[in-house]
Amino acid sequence: MTASDTHRVIDAVWRIESARLIAGLARIVRDVGLAEDLAQDALVAALERWPESGVPDNPGAWLMAVAKHRAIDLLRRNKRLERKHEELGRELEAQLGTATPELDAAIDDPVGDDLLRLMFICCHPVLSTEARVALTLRLLGGLTTEEIARAFLVPEPTVAQRIVRAKRTLAAARVPFEIPQGTELAARLSSVLQVIYLVFNEGYSATAGDDWIRPTLCEEALRLGRILAELTPKEPEVHGLVALMELQASRLRARIGPSGEPVLLLDQDRARWDHILIRRGLAALERAEELGGALGPYALQAAIAACHARARTPAETDWARIAALYDALAQLTPSPVVELNRAVALAMAFGPAAGLELVDALTAEPALKAYHLLPAVRGDLLAKLGRFDEARAEFERAASLTRNNRERDLLLERAAACAPGSAPPQPP
Repeated sequence: MTASDTHRVIDAVWRIESARLIAGLARIVRDVGLAEDLAQDALVAALERWPESGVPDNPGAWLMAVAKHRAIDLLRRNKRLERKHEELGRELEAQLGTATPELDAAIDDPVGDDLLRLMFICCHPVLSTEARVALTLRLLGGLTTEEIARAFLVPEPTVAQRIVRAKRTLAAARVPFEIPQGTELAARLSSVLQVIYLVFNEGYSATAGDDWIRPTLCEEALRLGRILAELTPKEPEVHGLVALMELQASRLRARIGPSGEPVLLLDQDRARWDHILIRRGLAALERAEELGGALGPYALQAAIAACHARARTPAETDWARIAALYDALAQLTPSPVVELNRAVALAMAFGPAAGLELVDALTAEPALKAYHLLPAVRGDLLAKLGRFDEARAEFERAASLTRNNRERDLLLERAAACAPGSAPPQPP
């Protein structure tokens, strides 16, 4: 294996293992910032050693062992640490004198899940909502600062500052590494749900890079969502979120073609949808509905996804119901992105002119200025109305805004299809 091949393997391993590594270290050192630093040190060690020694059979356990050794060295050097830290260092050294445990050995028990504990630490009330979400995406989702900024439609330096300040605040507050109970659990649940879904979305439609989807992130978000559903069985929005993720995850195999190219919803082979996940999602939605009360934002989105899941063909999709559900969602959680999705539903239910009217009203929205899906949707509606020159310009603008290479290629293809003499572009 060449050095470049090894570096690609290390990058893949880091994407998979970093969240568990940081979570396990945070349980040991009780400091998420220090845990991330130790994990990064282990990554540097891998970059130095693996090109010569080869990738170990259990790379995650190797990284954890190195990080633990670094933690021991750090605790020994720092004379100002409390006595309990000295005792912790001796305990760690004793552990390392025996066989190194599997990195994910403690993950089977939901209550003992390091990742879930880390999730609630990152969503602690001492942090602002924005800081909670950004920090959790960074530490558990493995997202870069740039990816988080795009998910939030805010400048990258803003996100970077939030993460740095969040780590300092948690360290100063000495937040305990535990899952909250009772009223505190309920108070922090909304932020946790938001984080889980943003992690899922980054896997479902990657904001940058060469891959259209990142299934590992979807799987991790689903795992955490299912754990939450077990811990909070009477919370309808938890079941709503799980339902939404299950239903959307059911399409993952059909979202990419043989060469990894994007396949849009109406073009997907529905025989490739995962019907086990669909059944799980519909069951979770039913549980959310049975708990009573008005549906929350995640349950409403799950109901929208259920309309797609129940349609055997694109033509059978109940777009009028989807538009009505988006109306309810817009009233409950108004946002420019929800309005853009509502415009698509209106166009499918009542014609492209109806959707374009709403999209045109969103073009002056500051939060959507760099959001590539706004010109992408507008281009699609213009093409349906036969305004191909304008549509081509919108698709080209959308291609210039996206950071995902697969998506850029798709948008440029759609722009080319709007050129004189070309076949009309296919709808999204």
